[in-house]
Amino acid sequence: MSLTKLRNIGIAAHIDAGKTTVTERVLFYTGITRKVGEVHDGEATMDFMKQEQERGITIASAAISCEWDNHKVNIIDTPGHVDFTVEVERSLRVIDGMVALFCAVGGVEPQSETVWNQADRYRVPRLGFVNKMDRSGADFGGAIEQMNKYLDANAIAFQMPMGSEENFDGIIDLVLNKAYIFDSDEQRKAVEIPEEYKEKAAEEREALIEKLAEFDEELMELFFDEKEISVEMLKKVARRATLKLMITPVFTGAAYKNKGVRLLLDAVVDYLPSPLDIGATVGIDIDDEEKTQTRNPSPKDPFSALAFKLINDPYVGQQTFIRIFSGTLQSGMAIMNTTKGKKERIGRIFKIHAKDREEIKTAGPGDIVALIGMKSTKTGDTLCDMDNPLYLENIHIPPAVIELKITPKQRKGQTKLSQALAKLSNEDPSFNAHYNDETEETVIAGMGELHLEIIVDRIQTEFDVEVEVGEPSVSLREAIREEVEIKYIHKKQSGGKGQFAQVTLRIEPNKGEGFEFIDKIKGGVVPKEYIPAVKKGVESVLTEGVIANFPVVDVKVTLLDGKFHDVDSSDRAFQICAAIGFKEGFRKAKPVLLEPVMKVEINTPDDFIGNVVGDMNKRRGKIESMRRYRKGAQKLSGYTPLMEMFGYATQLRNITSGRANYSMEFYQYMPVSAKVQEEVLKEIAEAK
Repeated sequence: MSLTKLRNIGIAAHIDAGKTTVTERVLFYTGITRKVGEVHDGEATMDFMKQEQERGITIASAAISCEWDNHKVNIIDTPGHVDFTVEVERSLRVIDGMVALFCAVGGVEPQSETVWNQADRYRVPRLGFVNKMDRSGADFGGAIEQMNKYLDANAIAFQMPMGSEENFDGIIDLVLNKAYIFDSDEQRKAVEIPEEYKEKAAEEREALIEKLAEFDEELMELFFDEKEISVEMLKKVARRATLKLMITPVFTGAAYKNKGVRLLLDAVVDYLPSPLDIGATVGIDIDDEEKTQTRNPSPKDPFSALAFKLINDPYVGQQTFIRIFSGTLQSGMAIMNTTKGKKERIGRIFKIHAKDREEIKTAGPGDIVALIGMKSTKTGDTLCDMDNPLYLENIHIPPAVIELKITPKQRKGQTKLSQALAKLSNEDPSFNAHYNDETEETVIAGMGELHLEIIVDRIQTEFDVEVEVGEPSVSLREAIREEVEIKYIHKKQSGGKGQFAQVTLRIEPNKGEGFEFIDKIKGGVVPKEYIPAVKKGVESVLTEGVIANFPVVDVKVTLLDGKFHDVDSSDRAFQICAAIGFKEGFRKAKPVLLEPVMKVEINTPDDFIGNVVGDMNKRRGKIESMRRYRKGAQKLSGYTPLMEMFGYATQLRNITSGRANYSMEFYQYMPVSAKVQEEVLKEIAEAK
């Protein structure tokens, strides 16, 4: 099949907008499934993990291949819950186009904005689909207004609903100038636009053509001269504007009632890009980071691909999902993992149909496939031709913000637990775990309470390790507020060869830039071979922390001066010297604890606004804006420290008689107040 007939798309949105339901309809209509799986029955094809079926939510993005209108469509269904935002992030890195779903009642919700911003970062062309038009309070025009106001989407209605709520009878296609109704079997039937909608449809169609005319001179002339404009021309101009991210065509329907999904599939084929439309992928030359290399989506170019997901399959072992950007991949072929600097040999190649798989011998540009037999490859790694190496842009991984202590119920379970955690952190780069030798506890860290709840569930069910779980706690960070210089001498003499090293370090804040090490040694006062040991010594402190055993972030360390001894100096001596010197300097540089601050959105009826704002103030939160959510209800937006949000769901239900809901996502790390810092340090001292 020609590359022009291939579409790699993602379906993304806020939780409960109906992403998996839409995908299930797509699979049914494209012949992949014979029966529609429902989320509420726990039978959705794309939600094949036990935890997904129990909760009715999508956790792991699932890739699936299907065909529509002589086009091959690879779909990646992604989670809407903010705890699994890294799944959306890595999917967006490898898709060419996106369908952004919006609930006709909720409109633009917090995770809608997060996903939209992620898609902007990767410059992914997208369509909008306003779902759930059959629900009470559905408002198609309101959803489009919100898309333009809050997402700056330049959203344009390409369809118009006929009625809404229980009277949602059909859809008018403004480009084709046709109406579609759905009979008792929900089969679509093209009809003339009903008389009561003709005037409104003519107005909407003229508005659509007028907007599209802004992007094409020929169309503009025909529009102003009031000449006939062909459907082909409208589609051509709309497609070009969509691919350039100038507009977002918006469609509508009610996926659960099987209305509008086939028309959405037509739109995917008509308006979203093929790999050829996206064009060449740009990578970094591995020998010179200032230079770039391009790879065209052609089987003749050298092979290049990005690994975007790992899944441990109980039957075939680890599956590594990759998106191929150029060249041809064959089973048995040797390739280079440039991220790790290691050679890999391809075992088997699979095309994936959610939990089913089909083995293939070759794969080419634009293909999304799973590889079996990869030893070193992790999420975000670049795979390429042995003789033509390059780096592709990695995947942005947000920091873990919440921690949990877990211990196996039986001591002999520690080895199995370690193996399970290693596999899980391989699969999910936003999850990490470490073992504390002093307390003999394992600490796991992730994006939120639900994230860690799922991890613990998987440890117990998939890996058969019974664990005891502590209370969740916030993952704090340590930083400094002032610049200091510190000179430290490490001297040890106890018979035989001693240890000697001296360093002078400048330690300063490096806000938002992470850790940076600069070597300013002149005249060889510290030999070159010991400089890496100085850096290593400082880095050894960053993970364990200085004042409260939390990781150190955003610090710049400059090695200014030092001394060495011909006999007693060594790598080990300089490592110890730098580590202790850095700790002493850090304590003098006004250290501060940083806490994760969350962006919070609360939807509440007007009657409870006072209660909600008052409660948020008690939690050190700050409400920054209010906007009308729907009649009689407001959407409050603000920021609050994560450590104040444990148990918030229960409290919100209590103070609003169960009528409000909220969502939150990580915003940034910010300094805690002196009072909170004092309390945290006191708690840590008492625990010791």
